Amino acid sequence: MKEPAVSADPTQVLAFETDCHIFDGCGFPAPGLHSFLFEPLWGDADSNVYFNKTMLMALLGSVIVIGFFWAAFRRPKVVPGKLQMVAEAGYDFIRRGIVYETIGRKEGEKYVPLMVSLFFFVWMMNLWSIIPVAQFPVTSIISYPAALAAIVYVTWMTITFKRHGFVGGFKNLTGYDKSLGAVLPLVMAIEFFSNVLVRPFTHAVRLFANMFAGHTLLLLFTIASWYLLNGIGIAYASVSFVMVILMTAFELFIQALQAYVFVLLACTFIQGALAEHH
Repeated sequence: MKEPAVSADPTQVLAFETDCHIFDGCGFPAPGLHSFLFEPLWGDADSNVYFNKTMLMALLGSVIVIGFFWAAFRRPKVVPGKLQMVAEAGYDFIRRGIVYETIGRKEGEKYVPLMVSLFFFVWMMNLWSIIPVAQFPVTSIISYPAALAAIVYVTWMTITFKRHGFVGGFKNLTGYDKSLGAVLPLVMAIEFFSNVLVRPFTHAVRLFANMFAGHTLLLLFTIASWYLLNGIGIAYASVSFVMVILMTAFELFIQALQAYVFVLLACTFIQGALAEHH
């Protein structure tokens, strides 16, 4: 019989081992892959047709991002209110700080909406990790970063071949330079492998791995705080709890940083696609 999945919610993990402490003789209930599995809220996991907690958070995250910008700009004012000011600051940061700096003002303007959407969506998916009740980063499930990276990949490839044609696009992706002489085939093979296969993979894995590791560490110290909370173990539990607070603060920084890096790399790919081949 298939064992039920254990929720990644730290409070539910602790409830599952509610009587397990260091001096009770039971083993430490370490987090593992089971911490990233969820029972379906609707449907059947065996049939792969279901709706679970991470899907719900992804949907709610989309609604929150869209709702925020809609509320901020539905009635824009020359002298912005607080909400409009925050939205404008976020939009302008992505436009000027990432898109213009990487792609350029003239070429990059048309890609600003895509990059703003990617940044705030990724950031929201990351932020679920420290929001009570949710307490799980959606991007720690590889399928979500992979889907976002696929959107960037398709956009990048489309721009490359639309801009340069098939032959020019192939040269753009392979770093073709006839001055390289005899090593040109080797360079082209390496560049092709790097650009077409490795880049989209690392683009997705970089976001996934950081959020997966961060959530695992938060779970580890949270569960350890409870496990050590018994008798003289309270002294050790307090140290673990301080680490939970520090890791949460650090995770807030990493969540924003990973959204920034994801969009920065996307802009770098597009800039390369727009660059003239020599």
